[in-house]
Amino acid sequence: MKDYHINIFYSEEDEGYIADIPDLTHCSAFGSTPEKALREALKAKEVWLAAARANGKPIPIPYFRPLIYQVG
Repeated sequence: MKDYHINIFYSEEDEGYIADIPDLTHCSAFGSTPEKALREALKAKEVWLAAARANGKPIPIPYFRPLIYQVG
């Protein structure tokens, strides 16, 4: 199975890195470095998926692909 794409970017406003998972609504994390943001996003993904399962909500299939990978 393909895994979820994670975007990581620097936020001037937050003075740190934000990692978000576009396929999982409102699933994001913060870190002072890209690596820390990624680690926190992976934890957030597991919690998001566990909460969806516990509440009988659908688990989205990994779909999002950045535009750069859609060419061709």
